[in-house]
Amino acid sequence: MPRRYRVKIEWKASYQDPIVLEQGEELWLTGKSDHWDGHLWVWAINQFGKEGWIPGTLVSTVADKHYADAAFSAMELTCAIGDELLATNETHGWILCVANNGSEGWVPARNLEPI
Repeated sequence: MPRRYRVKIEWKASYQDPIVLEQGEELWLTGKSDHWDGHLWVWAINQFGKEGWIPGTLVSTVADKHYADAAFSAMELTCAIGDELLATNETHGWILCVANNGSEGWVPARNLEPI
């Protein structure tokens, strides 16, 4: 069941046109990686040349080629302190949320508190 959260620390989306992947899509890894709150993120490029951070567990490798194990969009949600959001998914220290106006995107879990 979806959970409701209140924003305790505002967040501004980092990328206007983030990477989007379809399940099974081939992708390219640049070797750049980061640990966000203990979770591995890797910098990837999709078949259209869009780049961005994706969860490290999203990638499978077959014969030296990398593929997305699931569909994923790195769209972030800009939100202000006090906004109430509905969570639909959570991974790697981020929560996928829907705002009251219907916009959807990822927000860092540490910026939210359960209602």
